[in-house]
Amino acid sequence: MDAAAAPSAHARDDKAAGTLRVAVAALGVVYGDIGTSPLYAMKECFLQPHGVGVSSTNVLGVLSLFFWTLTLVIVVKYLTFVLRADNNGEGGILALLALLKAKRAGAAHAQRSRVLELLMLVGLFGAALLYGDGVITPAISVLSAVEGLGVATHVLDPVVVPVTAAILVGLFLMQKHGTSAVGQVFGPAMLLWFATLVATGLPWIVRHPEVLRAVDPAYAVSFFAHHGKRGFLILGAVVLCITGGEALYADMGHFGRRPITLAWYTIAFPALLVCYFGQGALYLERGAAVQNPFYELVSGWVRYPVVAIATVATVVASQALISGAYSLTRQAIQLGYWPRMTVVHTSGAAEGQIYMPQVNMALMVACLALVFGFKSSSALAAAYGIAVTGTMAITSILFFAVVRTQRRMKPVFAIALLVLFLTVDLAFFAGNVTKIEDGGWFPVAIAGAMFALMTTWKRGREALRRFMQDSTLPLDVFLADLHVRPLHRIPGTGVFMTPNPNGVPPVLLHHVKHNRVLHEHVVLLAVTTLTVPEVPAAERAKVTKLGEGFYQLRAQYGFMESPDVPDLLRRCARGEGFPVGEHDVTYYLGRETLLTTGPSNLAGWRKRLFAVMSRNAQSATAFFNIPPNRVVELGTQVQL
Repeated sequence: MDAAAAPSAHARDDKAAGTLRVAVAALGVVYGDIGTSPLYAMKECFLQPHGVGVSSTNVLGVLSLFFWTLTLVIVVKYLTFVLRADNNGEGGILALLALLKAKRAGAAHAQRSRVLELLMLVGLFGAALLYGDGVITPAISVLSAVEGLGVATHVLDPVVVPVTAAILVGLFLMQKHGTSAVGQVFGPAMLLWFATLVATGLPWIVRHPEVLRAVDPAYAVSFFAHHGKRGFLILGAVVLCITGGEALYADMGHFGRRPITLAWYTIAFPALLVCYFGQGALYLERGAAVQNPFYELVSGWVRYPVVAIATVATVVASQALISGAYSLTRQAIQLGYWPRMTVVHTSGAAEGQIYMPQVNMALMVACLALVFGFKSSSALAAAYGIAVTGTMAITSILFFAVVRTQRRMKPVFAIALLVLFLTVDLAFFAGNVTKIEDGGWFPVAIAGAMFALMTTWKRGREALRRFMQDSTLPLDVFLADLHVRPLHRIPGTGVFMTPNPNGVPPVLLHHVKHNRVLHEHVVLLAVTTLTVPEVPAAERAKVTKLGEGFYQLRAQYGFMESPDVPDLLRRCARGEGFPVGEHDVTYYLGRETLLTTGPSNLAGWRKRLFAVMSRNAQSATAFFNIPPNRVVELGTQVQL
């Protein structure tokens, strides 16, 4: 009995150790942003002219708001419910959007299809808001950490902005080398940071244990009753304590629900509460004299190592947001909402580690503009919150739509949750609306621009697909004609990319018309992206022999994957009946020249914008990893 039980015990120990390792790794990626919020969140609630006065009742009221915000939003909403709505293990707004996209494609009822289409547009705007969040987070996180130098000595005040800019430039330039080496220290670095939060906050709680009374929600209610509208507007600062909460859901596919939950309850949540309550105790003792509550938790020479640890932690948090922007963009490309862009895989072991130079450059320029434009974390805090609360509200709506369309939850319970979540989300959103004039317009402007670009690309591609489909010759007609009037065949294989596997691609018709010759073997390759994160290798491709030396190859990828056509052909060639060699393949691609004078119902500005985006999109050669020296491109004009 003991001998039989031993392997099982070892297996359980190994599994527990593995979960613990993943939980520590999740600290760096999942909790980097929310973990560094103590640098600025509490300060903004009491900073004049928008904050409230420092008094014992106000301090306890704000602390109560922090405690219950973290509990309701992170614990109840995300960890308890939202993490259960996944797309084959993947989370995030675009993962939900992919599920709704699949439901819309299969919706038979026209009204239901329109509702799902509206929900998809709402979700798309939520994804656009994440870009605004991704721009602000590195700027405010690093800037708030470096501001600790000014707390230590005002002599260093003039170097805060230049040092912040230098750190950000170094961070973005480092991206091209990949994050695998740095990623190994993400978890331990954040573990040190959370330990620092506890070490700095706990002594103050011991000195003023009365701050623990703030866990009573009556203090939050009393705060609102006393301050009225002004108390409601303080939610615009309180929301800073949950910035990065969306990462819990978006990064679920990388770490899993259990490690993310374990890391929160055992490390992140307790450390955050200790630090916030410690800052509250500091305010109780020193009152309005407190200027930067986090750094004033320590004194003397200790501030310098704390500044260093904080800077490392904010770099980790920024890295997580930058990597998230890469992943978000790649998902948008695969789902058809963004033009092809250069994707560099920086790790041969981890498929998800990528680098996108265009996205990296845009983020760096935007972050530097924010740092030099706003110059302080307090000024940047005015721009923060709109994107976060908007994204969270949209996640609540999509969560409800998914659990209802998939019948994962009873209607009454689902509606009750939606009302609860939206009550909290919209209250925070309304509290942040007043920030628009003071800088909140920035993330809204970014989101609006991204939304316009993504919808334009999607509608433009649909219009182009309809045009190509209308001018496509049926495949059976072409093969029948080829049987009657055969063409000269040359050795080798010609691969023709096509969006429609049942029709003859225009590039093939152009080739036959001008060259009057075909390869011995012709492969019609259609690559589609499914609404699942990944497709198993065994289900990747399907080959159909058509006759006359023609083969139809249907390949499918998940929206988290990058296509690799040569690798696909090599895998298919291992099977029987697909005579494709590795070195005798010529790839034929079409390149469309778009004219904006056509009859499509796209608005004129969308036509022009789509044409510009198409010209600047990454070539299909690079996107599908096709050897450039084996590609023949044939152009055609398309009137949209």
